[in-house]
Amino acid sequence: MNNETINPFDDDSLAFLVLINALQQHSLWPVFKTIPKGWHSAYGPASRIECLEYIEKNWTDIRPQALSTPANCV
Repeated sequence: MNNETINPFDDDSLAFLVLINALQQHSLWPVFKTIPKGWHSAYGPASRIECLEYIEKNWTDIRPQALSTPANCV
């Protein structure tokens, strides 16, 4: 019997969501966990791999939106 516990964020057998916050930061989130305040679901439920692909395609600048917007454009 294997006593290793898999971190749910690393478990490919689970379904996931992609969450986004007000700064447009993305997070991979297992569907069984409550979505934290300040975040909303943008994609999923889907496989972990599909969610990671979505993040890679859609979150190309990982800086928080407030830091990636030039000051003279605000």
